[in-house]
Amino acid sequence: MNVIISASELASDLAGARPPVLLDVRWQLSMAKATGEPSFDGRAEYAAGHLPGAVFVDLDRELAAPPGRGGRHPLPDLGEFGAAMRRAGVSADRPVVVYDGGQGWAAARAWWLLRWTGHPDVRVLDGGLAAWQGPLSTEVPRPEPGDFEPVPGETGLLDADAAAALAKSGLLLDARAGERYRGEVEPIDPVGGHIPGAVSAPTTQNVGPDGRLLPADELRARFAALGVTDGTEVGVYCGSGVSAAHEVLALAAAGVPAALYAGSWSEWSADPNRPVAVGPDPQ
Repeated sequence: MNVIISASELASDLAGARPPVLLDVRWQLSMAKATGEPSFDGRAEYAAGHLPGAVFVDLDRELAAPPGRGGRHPLPDLGEFGAAMRRAGVSADRPVVVYDGGQGWAAARAWWLLRWTGHPDVRVLDGGLAAWQGPLSTEVPRPEPGDFEPVPGETGLLDADAAAALAKSGLLLDARAGERYRGEVEPIDPVGGHIPGAVSAPTTQNVGPDGRLLPADELRARFAALGVTDGTEVGVYCGSGVSAAHEVLALAAAGVPAALYAGSWSEWSADPNRPVAVGPDPQ
């Protein structure tokens, strides 16, 4: 699956007859509980300079519903999500490229949502804005409204019960940092640890020092070492369904389909009746 695009390829596509819609999804997670702010968006960074023609997308408000029982970043209302995408100029028959500051997590959340709701041609700028060598703009575009109508996919999404079952029947990957998986620290959610049976697979290990995804063969080798074999049913979760989307992206680049547990640990750990495992082993 062609899920990423290089900066040079993007520059060529933008100069072509059918340039893609550009979405700027700069966002960063705050790891400090005391602030009361789980994340901040990149509006100021966008205003200071963005790819020409790119429309800013607010992850917390347009790619997620308000925090609640479904976690810190529940899936957005699809009517509101569709309206936001149409305002940004997204149409079903026009390619879309999403980017963020370089970490790739926020861009992957937008990629996953668009793909899961039926858009056929969405890619992430590999390496994000940091990889872009072309000019930047401070002009805020006013795109023609698009026609994209999101339709939820029949597969590719897990709830808490399905994630628990997959940890036993298939392979459930935990995309968070290893120390959070082991329960040694928990800077955001109320309880540390992991879903019993889940395998630690930090998504930060899917990229190289330059912030770009590892080559597909290296990703395939990494996931094989984690237990991915032909026919393995794979799911991914993280803290709130953002960095896990990046792991789903990496799996897709390696040719492995995977489902996302959108509620992730923020939903799981908020329910005292759900079991929690600690330590380096899945169980």
